[in-house]
Amino acid sequence: MPFFSTFVNIFRIPELRRKILFTFGLLCIYRIGFAVPLPGVNQEIFAQTMKATAEGGGAFGQMLEYFSVFTGGSLKQSTLFGLGIMPYISASIILQLLGSVIPALQKLQQEGELGRRKINEYTRYLTVAICLLQAFMWVKYLGGQGLLVPEFALFDTFVAVVAMVGGTLFMMWLGEQIDAYGIGNGISLIIMAGIVTRLPAAVGEIFRNWDPSMTAEPGKIGVAKLVFLILCFVFVVAGAILITQGQRRIPIQQAKVTRGRRIYGGQRHYLPLRVNHAGVIPIIFAVSLMMFPGMIFEAIAGRWRNSVISFLADDFAKHRYLYNLMYIMLIYFFAYFWTTVQFQPKEVAKNLRDYGSFIPGLRPGRRTADYLEQVMERITYVGATFLCVIAVLPMVIHQILEIPFVISAFLGGTGLLIVISVALDLVNRIEASLIMRNYEGFLGDSAGRIRGAY
Repeated sequence: MPFFSTFVNIFRIPELRRKILFTFGLLCIYRIGFAVPLPGVNQEIFAQTMKATAEGGGAFGQMLEYFSVFTGGSLKQSTLFGLGIMPYISASIILQLLGSVIPALQKLQQEGELGRRKINEYTRYLTVAICLLQAFMWVKYLGGQGLLVPEFALFDTFVAVVAMVGGTLFMMWLGEQIDAYGIGNGISLIIMAGIVTRLPAAVGEIFRNWDPSMTAEPGKIGVAKLVFLILCFVFVVAGAILITQGQRRIPIQQAKVTRGRRIYGGQRHYLPLRVNHAGVIPIIFAVSLMMFPGMIFEAIAGRWRNSVISFLADDFAKHRYLYNLMYIMLIYFFAYFWTTVQFQPKEVAKNLRDYGSFIPGLRPGRRTADYLEQVMERITYVGATFLCVIAVLPMVIHQILEIPFVISAFLGGTGLLIVISVALDLVNRIEASLIMRNYEGFLGDSAGRIRGAY
């Protein structure tokens, strides 16, 4: 079969085989370091406390659950890699946002490879600062909850903070080594590995709650619920692939230039505009902000309880109507915000004019920029709508069908979207290496390479 012969071809190429094995080896090192406990933490009491927090729900339990999905780490297991890779991602996002308002950073972004190296250096420094702050706050929280060993002193606090900072920096180094000597995006692969390792827990939860009878008890998974989960999983995977690969192709005509007796140019190209240009960034931003209202209402309800505060605290803790409505609004806002930051229609129109290209029927310059902005606004609405469906679907399934959140969160949701996006990028890179060496790709010569839907 062509599909299996493609896998054989991957390992026939020494360079590609070496890159894949190197990447797999570093991911194994990441998973080994994920199990190294943090010094000074009473692991038995900590495990019991985190289990009670997860089962009791609440804003803090939600924060820990989402943190483990997005970061490649887990604060529910107090290990060296507990902070995950999120400080590095936060530093990168902060510098990207500052690059649009600070002229010095904007100039560095336009200086090519040299400017990119300088920005990466600033990103590492900012990552260390964020790690120090988060690690210190986490150790102080553990001390306030009585989860540290009795003889824990100031020097032990210093050791624990340095250990967590070192763990995050080591993960950052692993990601950079995968970028340089492996295949795929290193940081994305680390996050994907952290999500995929949650699959056995989701499958085990299905078996624990399995009830083969047609009239399953509430909280159990019967035949009808299992079929619905499978259909939901197929729908989310197909939709995620469609939206991730989806493009709006704008036709571009290159101007003809006459030099002597020869005519150059005149070719017709396409400008691909991604439907989901912002990726999963809007969901990450929205989740980060949605943690605070629940924690605030929960704290207020504990001291000053009335009907309104109790209703809000309960609604945000259990992901009900107001929570989902606010969540959807934030996803739409950040989808447009991040697209505006990343996609500059005026800059694209200027580059098209400088290279002698134009969109048929539109004058170069302002009219081209306005048209591109209008098209991007429309397709961003479609991409943001799909992100909202992906983000809210696990909570709706959890509440309506009474399926454990561990199962619904994995079989549909942001984690699955991240896994599919990273997997598609990895497959595209492997396929490009195969085709470059005259091997068939995953779809064979007749189907050609994986292309964006349009």
